[in-house]
Amino acid sequence: MSKILEGCGYRLSCWLTASRPWLQMESRVERDLLGCLEPGDVLLVEGSSRLSTVIKYLTQSSWSHAALFIGTQAVERVGGPIEGCCFIEADVAEGVRSVGPEEFVGMPLRICRPVGLSPAEIETLTGYALGRVGHRYDLRNIFDLARYFLPLPPLPARWRRGMLALGSGEPTRAICSTLIAEAFQSIRYPILPIEEWQQDEQQCIGCRRQILRRRHHSLFTPRDFDLSPYFQIVKPAVLGDFDPHRLCWDDLDGSATEQ
Repeated sequence: MSKILEGCGYRLSCWLTASRPWLQMESRVERDLLGCLEPGDVLLVEGSSRLSTVIKYLTQSSWSHAALFIGTQAVERVGGPIEGCCFIEADVAEGVRSVGPEEFVGMPLRICRPVGLSPAEIETLTGYALGRVGHRYDLRNIFDLARYFLPLPPLPARWRRGMLALGSGEPTRAICSTLIAEAFQSIRYPILPIEEWQQDEQQCIGCRRQILRRRHHSLFTPRDFDLSPYFQIVKPAVLGDFDPHRLCWDDLDGSATEQ
């Protein structure tokens, strides 16, 4: 029975995560995407699958997936089956895996870059994600996946984030950017921490100090990296030698277009 449920869960997850190109936004990925990335960057993706549609509705965001860029040097150190792949992502059907930039061609993307991390912390961060490559999720709990059959569940806004964390927990960890959140929390880097104020009588009478408390990793979504003040937003299209005066528009005359 366990194998039957696992097989049904795998087929269901493949159906939920299958790309639907006709629903993708018109977008163009820069050919030199890797040249715009640095190890530790979080790549947000606007997917078109059934699962992506539900995640975008529940999070009220256009970002439905996230991947961690580990850099080409990290890949060269590890080698083996992930050679040539420089992103780590958690997929519902395939588990934690490494993929190349071709996985995101034609999709709207956003780069979120952590600020202030040392090379040693970046290495620890990427090593954490690399150490989980090959982990497969338990798909026997059909309920944890069947909830995504309903494209737009009629839930109040305050319950939508909790809907993503509902269930057995295994497929949830593949959906809610938990892998990346755990990696950043392993080096104590904030994403969207809970801010609290505590009395600090040692400093002075009546003084208070701000204390950050970590959210549970199962509650993080791709949108949180976009909203976090601790991540810098990088747009590949305007990097390098971008000059708006060299663009060719369709309302220019023939001579200007040729020039």
